[in-house]
Amino acid sequence: MFNRRTFCAFITLAGVAIAAPVFAQTDDYPTRPIKLIVPYAAGGGTDAIARLVANGVGAKIGQSVVVENNGTAGGNVASQTAANSAADGYTVLMANQGPMVVNPHLFKNMKLDPLTAFDPVILVAQTPLVVVVSKNSAYKSFKDVIEYGKQNAGKLTYGSAGNGSASHLATEMLLTQAGITAVHVPYKGAGPALNDMLGGRGDFMITTLPSVLGLIDSGDMIPVAVTTSERVPKYKDVPTIAESGFPEYSSAAWYGFVVPKGTPAPIIEKLRAATTEALATSTIKERLEAEGTTIVGNKPAEFASMMAAESKRWAEFLAKTGISIK
Repeated sequence: MFNRRTFCAFITLAGVAIAAPVFAQTDDYPTRPIKLIVPYAAGGGTDAIARLVANGVGAKIGQSVVVENNGTAGGNVASQTAANSAADGYTVLMANQGPMVVNPHLFKNMKLDPLTAFDPVILVAQTPLVVVVSKNSAYKSFKDVIEYGKQNAGKLTYGSAGNGSASHLATEMLLTQAGITAVHVPYKGAGPALNDMLGGRGDFMITTLPSVLGLIDSGDMIPVAVTTSERVPKYKDVPTIAESGFPEYSSAAWYGFVVPKGTPAPIIEKLRAATTEALATSTIKERLEAEGTTIVGNKPAEFASMMAAESKRWAEFLAKTGISIK
C-alpha cells in the first residue's frame, strides 16, 4: 500500500536522486575553462594583475582561466553580465573598488547591488596608486600640478580608468582636499587613458602602479607622488601626497574574485584554494611584490566585511561631495 510512510520514503529517495548529480558536478569541478571577466579594457593595472593571477590559478585548478575585458559604463556592464551568469563557478568577476563599492552610489540609474549579487571568493591583493605626468609635461613636480590648479580653476584635465574607478575617486579625493577643480576624462581602462597622456592629452593622472610601471621605467611617464601613507620601496625618491601638504590623504586600489550569488560553497572553496596556492608561487609573488603590490589572500567572510566597509566609506564621500553620474 502506498501509505504515508511509503510516500515519505519515496520523497526522501527522490530528493537524494535529484541531489546526487549536483554533488557529482561539484566534485568534478572544473571540467571546462573558467571565464574571468575584467571590468576594464586590456592594458591597465587591473587587467595585468588579472592575467597574471589567472594563469596561476589555471595551472593549480587544472583548467585554463580565460580573461574577458569589458570596461563599458565604468565596469557596470561587466558586473551585470557576471551577475546574470550561471552560479556554477565557470564565471568569475575581477572585483575591485569601482564596480563593487563605488558605482552603486555613483550611478543614479544603477539597479545592481554588487554586494548582494555576488558571493566573495578572495581578496587577491592591494596596490598603491601614483600621480604621473608625461615626460614632456610642463609640470615637474606634484607641487607644480597643485599650484597650477589653484591658480587656474577648472583648467587642469585628468584621465582615469573610468567613472568610479580607483583612479577617478583617488583624484576626486585629492581635489577635494586641495580645494581645486579639474576636468575629468573617463576611459574604459587605464591603458587607453595613459596612451592619450603620451599623446599630450591630459595634464596628470592618478593610476595604479602596475598599470604605469613600464612607462615609468622607460621614462615616458614621470611619477611625482604616491597615494599611500608610506613611500613605495621601488621609488623611494617619490614623495607621498600626505607628506606633500595633505596629511590626511591615503588611498589604495584592491583586487579580488567574486562569483554569481548562489555558487556552491565547495566550488568557491576550490577557487579560493587554487588562488591562494597560485599567489604563493614565486612567479606571481615576486612579480607583484616588484610592482609594489601587497598580496592578501583572505577568506570570503573577511573579503565581504572589507567590501561592506569600503562601500560605506565611499557612499559617505560621494554624498558629501555631491559627485554622481546619471
